[in-house]
Amino acid sequence: MLDTYAIIAEPSRRRILDRLLQSDSSVTELVEELGLSQPLISKHLRMLRESGLVRVQVKAQHRIYCLDAGPLAEIDEWLSAYRKKWNQHVDALVEHLDRRKLSKEESAK
Repeated sequence: MLDTYAIIAEPSRRRILDRLLQSDSSVTELVEELGLSQPLISKHLRMLRESGLVRVQVKAQHRIYCLDAGPLAEIDEWLSAYRKKWNQHVDALVEHLDRRKLSKEESAK
């Protein structure tokens, strides 16, 4: 399995994932909506499929690609420590702004 971090580091692959988050799509739909060439979309889809981020379903003559967010759980877990840190800073800012607002309201009386 390919390294998920390396796979999503490429902007075109992130665009494909963002699009598949909205709805399952064929290569043709992705080409039309993203404005990338068919060979490039196919190359990125192959890498996304090999990494486990995308699954393919065959429907008649078409291959429909859909997002499989399972491999992103590792990244979400890694980011959780950073989210805690960010949230602490946001909470501190909210408290500071609340104190300033209260202070201004009291001095206006």
